[in-house]
Amino acid sequence: MSNSPDQKSNEENAPLTRRTFILAGAGVAAGACYAAAMGYPVYRYLADPSERAQSAVAVKEVFLKDADKLPVGTAMMFKFGVKPALLIRHAENEWTALTAVCTHLACTVQYDQNKKHIFCACHGGVYDAKTGANVSGPPPKPLAKFQVAPAQGGLTISLT
Repeated sequence: MSNSPDQKSNEENAPLTRRTFILAGAGVAAGACYAAAMGYPVYRYLADPSERAQSAVAVKEVFLKDADKLPVGTAMMFKFGVKPALLIRHAENEWTALTAVCTHLACTVQYDQNKKHIFCACHGGVYDAKTGANVSGPPPKPLAKFQVAPAQGGLTISLT
C-alpha cells in the first residue's frame, strides 16, 4: 500500500498527542542533562583563576581568637587555609590540632566526646584523639597534626 499525498498531509497536520509531547519533553530533558554534565567540567576548568590561586595559597599559621576558653573535653572545628581542621582540648593546658579530612576518602571527621576519639562517619574510620593515629577502619594514614601555641587572646595553630 502506498500513501497518497492527501494521507501524508493529514499526518503532518495531526494534533500533538500527549504521547508525542511527553516523548519530546523527555528528549529535551535528557539533552539538557547531557549538556550540563559535559559543560560543568569545562566551566570549572575555565573558572576564574583567582579562585584556584586562592585555594592554592599555602597557609602556615592560623590564629583562633578565644579558643583558649574552649571547655576541657570538647572540640571545635576551624579552617586551616581552605581545609577543615579540628582543635581538641584534653586537659587544662593540653591541646591537639589535627586536619579534619579523613585519609581514606577525604570525608570530614568528627570528635566523639563520649568515646574520646575521632571518627569518620563515611566508612567508620577511627583515629586517636591525641595523636591522630589511625586506630581502626579503612583509613590508611594518620591525620596530619598541627602545632598549638598559646597566644594573647587565643591560640596559634601552625604547621609542624
